[in-house]
Amino acid sequence: MAKTTIESLVDGGRASAGPPLGPALGPLGINIGKIIEEINKKTKDFEGMKVPVKIIVDEKKNFEIVVGTPPTSSLILKELNLEKGSQKPGSEIVGDMSIEKVLKIAKMKREGMLSEDIKSNVKEVLGTCLSIGVNVDGKNPKQVIEEIDEGKYEEIIG
Repeated sequence: MAKTTIESLVDGGRASAGPPLGPALGPLGINIGKIIEEINKKTKDFEGMKVPVKIIVDEKKNFEIVVGTPPTSSLILKELNLEKGSQKPGSEIVGDMSIEKVLKIAKMKREGMLSEDIKSNVKEVLGTCLSIGVNVDGKNPKQVIEEIDEGKYEEIIG
């Protein structure tokens, strides 16, 4: 059962039969339009971001599409409608987001994260907020992490 796997970065909701996908899929003799349509359906929530996708094709031309999630920093910037993070994190703050949005991103990224529990996932997202100059609920993300450890956000995070 030989399978061919093609990995690529596509624009969320806007993959096309042009490069990089078309030339990679063409030699496999499969319906490229059908694959592109499914990729776009699965990635539409990530519009405006680069999304990692994996297309697995077997010898019977059956295919499976596995969609990764964009980097945590991209998800944070999209939530805040920002182009880029701070050039001087720590001294320059480019945005502020709610703990609820941090939780939303942690849930989106959950499968690809190192830790198993949601509290740790939230702390990972807070670490990214810190590194790109984004405060949470008007506070430095380090302070929010301390407050999570003290049990302050139990009702939100669980």
